[in-house]
Amino acid sequence: MSEEKLSALRHSLAHVLAAAVRRVYGAGNVKLGVGPVIENGFYYDFDLGEIRISEDDLPKIEKEMRKIIGEKQEFVRSEESIAEAIKIEEEAGQPYKVELLHDLQQKGTTAMSKISGDEKSTEGDDDDITTVSFYTNGDFTDLCRGGHVENTSEIPANAFKLTRVAGAYWRGDEKNPMMQRIYGVAFATKQELDDYLKQMEEAKKRDHRKLGQELDLFTFSDLIGPGLPLFTPRGTVLRRQLDNFVQEMRDEYDYQEVSIPHITKKDAYIASGHWEKFKDELFRITTREDHEFAMKPMNCPHHTQIYASQVRSYKDLPIRYRETTMCYRDEQSGELSGLSRVRSFTQDDAHVFCRVNQVEQEILNIWDIVDRFYRTLGFEELMVRFSTHDPANMAAYSGSEEKWLSTEKQLLNIITQKLGDNYENGVGEAAFYGPKIDFMARDAIGRMWQVATIQLDFNQPEGFDLTCINEKGESERIVMVHAAIMGSIERFLSIYIEHVAGKFPIWLSPEQLRVIIVNDSENVVRFATELMNLAKESGVRAILDDSNNSVGKKIRNAETIKVPYSVVIGEKEVESGGLPLRVRGDLAIDGREEKSYVPGQLIKSISNEAKTRVSKSSL
Repeated sequence: MSEEKLSALRHSLAHVLAAAVRRVYGAGNVKLGVGPVIENGFYYDFDLGEIRISEDDLPKIEKEMRKIIGEKQEFVRSEESIAEAIKIEEEAGQPYKVELLHDLQQKGTTAMSKISGDEKSTEGDDDDITTVSFYTNGDFTDLCRGGHVENTSEIPANAFKLTRVAGAYWRGDEKNPMMQRIYGVAFATKQELDDYLKQMEEAKKRDHRKLGQELDLFTFSDLIGPGLPLFTPRGTVLRRQLDNFVQEMRDEYDYQEVSIPHITKKDAYIASGHWEKFKDELFRITTREDHEFAMKPMNCPHHTQIYASQVRSYKDLPIRYRETTMCYRDEQSGELSGLSRVRSFTQDDAHVFCRVNQVEQEILNIWDIVDRFYRTLGFEELMVRFSTHDPANMAAYSGSEEKWLSTEKQLLNIITQKLGDNYENGVGEAAFYGPKIDFMARDAIGRMWQVATIQLDFNQPEGFDLTCINEKGESERIVMVHAAIMGSIERFLSIYIEHVAGKFPIWLSPEQLRVIIVNDSENVVRFATELMNLAKESGVRAILDDSNNSVGKKIRNAETIKVPYSVVIGEKEVESGGLPLRVRGDLAIDGREEKSYVPGQLIKSISNEAKTRVSKSSL
């Protein structure tokens, strides 16, 4: 089934959902919001007054939807003037539809400026509209632009499912009434639906928010505030190991580490162009002297000023700065989600200042780092999206279209050199200051995520007047290359924790070895202490479990927190001097024989595995 037909099917199901809710709860009790198509499905927003829909109610709504589908209702289109449409909706007692129509009449648009969650509404701008359309199926009529099947009989009754109910402010504005949003998923066939639901069930088990608590990686506090994650010692080890890997590879290409403050005068963002684009998303600070500052939402303007602090010769270029630092954005509460959408996030950021003829090699170097990083972490194949400007919306971008086209041509040459035509086009996905190479990774359960990005920026060097002195002694405009390998560490961790289901490879594991003692006899404690000291000397992250729990409970605890290696030490091990090793199942090599290791040999082997970042145990 084509994307267009699938979208029509899902849009039709949104109308069927609204009709079913009116039947179940009484048409007079239901005030309608909007019901757009979203990724994999649809939703509809309802105001039912005091009536509350729970997920236990979804099966009876589904049943009514299937009844409507079985009635073979046609979708019939009609048109009315905006004035007549307002009258119709007022008589029907639909204030939200009336509000949309007034906006269309007065402002020429029904577009929502903010939408709760990550979904993108199909509502949009409507230029020079004087009439609107309604669609009727059965006894239900809804204000709608269209995009439907001709008859409900075309909808596979066994290929959709209502999934959840959530609160959503009308038009995404917390000052507006809270509505009840019913989500559904829909596909062309039952098999596709079953596959999707199976994937979602697996996703629940892998949910990084759940695993983050179980594995003691991060937490949130109401006192600190939503969207501000607090990383535990274990979670901090994980973050640091990932970042160290990125920076080791950058050091191979002579990146230099820099440090910048976390607040900045608004002037910097006016010069960079960020203020006009993102001023409503900034945490703002007014000083006692009435100067306006902002918590930094990005790092590039700061790095430009380090570059601009000296006169640069072409012989100095490329200059490569790297920094892992936190940024801040005033996300709305309804948009926050675990680590994937936060208000404070850490970027493994880097900026290259170079001449135009150096761009290709610098981007290829970054691409090498991206490939090595994701391959090591088990993302075998990365898809590439060439993110360009939208020629129909040049007002959204800085710079002339001529400059955009020449810059995109340069970036496309690099992509085709690497991949031929094996890439996706992302028209309108560019940053406002330049085109991008976006890397997409498929996780263990088949979901695609946008991860690393390389951005070519010709606008900020203009805004900040960044130059070098060329061979002729003349001032020459340079360009910037932005590169974040993980993007934000928080968001990457939300993806990676779910990708590996919390079973981190040995080199990343916050705890690499659990030492379990059977009893606290002097010999056993001494032997375990010697082993712990060896681990510390070799940089192996080990924890001693000398609790009063039973040995079985200690072993289960190590398994629950997904420790790669554990050893149990009793009098028998002290006497023999050998340690039987328990290896986490996903790390073990098939056909592995049970072996006993002397302490020095065991610690050295674990240390070597961590240093070489192997994905399987060699023990």
